[in-house]
Amino acid sequence: MTEVTYYTQEGLDKLKEEVHYLTTTGRQLISKAIAEARDKGDLSENAEYDAAKEAQGLHEAKISKLKGTLASARLIDESKLDLTKVLALSIVKIKNIKNGATMTYQLVAETEADMKTGKISVKSPIAQGLLGKSVGDKAEIEVPAGKIEFEILEISR
Repeated sequence: MTEVTYYTQEGLDKLKEEVHYLTTTGRQLISKAIAEARDKGDLSENAEYDAAKEAQGLHEAKISKLKGTLASARLIDESKLDLTKVLALSIVKIKNIKNGATMTYQLVAETEADMKTGKISVKSPIAQGLLGKSVGDKAEIEVPAGKIEFEILEISR
């Protein structure tokens, strides 16, 4: 059974765009590469043809995987998020108790995660340690560098 994944409208739209691109333009490019390789002669000794067919298989596998993800995707109505505790799509401001550094993260689906924009996967260790906590709560989280204690300063959407 496929796992349900929750998305923002932006993330869901990106996923749909990628599937559309791969099933239209992507397939056309692969077909063209196969046709060009086929025109080069004997298929039994044609490495370009073999590579193009393998690329086609990988392309179709990616389309299949993304369509499965899309089928199990659920849109979260951000206006109805409970701001009293950390949930998927929450924006959380936390403070590292040891060094006083503050960070702000949004907990998103794995496919939407992007550290540069402060979006972390709900499956990441930090997000897992924060889920269900409220403002003022402390969370001790195991990260590759060891255990870090964070305090939740703010929850928004």
